[in-house]
Amino acid sequence: MLRKSAHHQKAQHLLEARELLLVRPYTALELARLLGVNKRTALRYIEELGAIEVMRDGRSPRYQLMQKEELSPVEALVTHSALRLLYHHTPGYEPTYLSALNKLARRLPMPVQELALKSTQDLQHRSLAYQDQGLAMARVAEAWFKQQLLEFDYLKPGGSGRPRKNLIEVYFLEVSRTNLGMYVIGYERNHHKALRTYKLSRMRRLRLVGEPGAYTIPKDFDPRAYLSNAWGVVGSSGGQPVEVRLLFRPEAAYRIEEGGYPNLRIHHKHPDGRLEVVITAGTDSQNFPLELLSWVQSWGARVEVLEPENLRQRWLQEAQQIAALRDKI
Repeated sequence: MLRKSAHHQKAQHLLEARELLLVRPYTALELARLLGVNKRTALRYIEELGAIEVMRDGRSPRYQLMQKEELSPVEALVTHSALRLLYHHTPGYEPTYLSALNKLARRLPMPVQELALKSTQDLQHRSLAYQDQGLAMARVAEAWFKQQLLEFDYLKPGGSGRPRKNLIEVYFLEVSRTNLGMYVIGYERNHHKALRTYKLSRMRRLRLVGEPGAYTIPKDFDPRAYLSNAWGVVGSSGGQPVEVRLLFRPEAAYRIEEGGYPNLRIHHKHPDGRLEVVITAGTDSQNFPLELLSWVQSWGARVEVLEPENLRQRWLQEAQQIAALRDKI
């Protein structure tokens, strides 16, 4: 009987909290006083109702419950897809990130909502690769939304092995279609004085510098144009875009024809089932389409590189190196 009464009281409190939060923003302490509960309980109600932080009163955030519009089937599917994509590249357990995923899940209709919430529960047990990994995304987001400078150490693969300090204006965040990693695009002030792309997982010791509103994202910055030649997210980083010609064997051709590959167009279908395609790809400072190489190699012997010559030679050399390893066995 007591258990039933406690459930009834909680349901009543949730209804009252919902009505209050629909009218105007409240701090957790204000809501707790109105409901006659402690602050921790009020915060739990705020999370369960899906109220969002809309402003700050000093150090205390104010929460409000926005009118929830029912999603159409397509909108619900897009929301679910975004949730799953974010789940897969979550670096580890970070309470704010998990809370955001759960809020996204609560926008979904039942029974999908219940399944979506279950699908994120294991994040509480996912460990971080390094101490500040869970805070990196929060720092980047805050810098982007407040247009505040972001300073961090960056360990470039294949570099000197020592991290370099960077200071950037965050312009855009992109999720790679190839590895689901998150990348930060911004204007680097210290060394390059140009737009650069950074992989979030390689950014260390992030901190906000100066005051909010320190920069303005240029009106002529268009992420579509910046990423237009990117196979992953980097695009052209020093070199000019290049056209890559590939010849796929019949057993791989049908997968290419299914689509989903950016900047790829079918050039010619051979009578024997082979498929010749052309891809416009960005290049590095040596005019080499580095981002495309690993994708080409993933097809094994089912593809042949025809052009450009530097990509064809690199592809052949690495294939020969693999064959040489086999001969040693």
